[in-house]
Amino acid sequence: MKLLTIGALAASAGVHVETVRFYQRKGLLPEPDRLPGSIRRYGQSDLERLRFVKSAKGLGFSLDEIGQLLKLADGTHCREAAELASRHLASVQARLREL
Repeated sequence: MKLLTIGALAASAGVHVETVRFYQRKGLLPEPDRLPGSIRRYGQSDLERLRFVKSAKGLGFSLDEIGQLLKLADGTHCREAAELASRHLASVQARLREL
């Protein structure tokens, strides 16, 4: 059931409305249809996806990497997701060594 406006979705995830719109333009978050004379409504799955994007971004994943992870999210690509995470970990470890 889709109950949240874009403002409520953004507030629930702890981001700005413009962040939601940016992620929609990047293809990381779907943009729900707008009923005639109505505003868009978002559901729990949209909120969970937005929180995932925010969390992955906080862990240092690029938006492209997050997009790849989201494409692998159906549960049948665990090996590919693990490889992507391993490459990211290696990058973080290399930066730590540089520090």
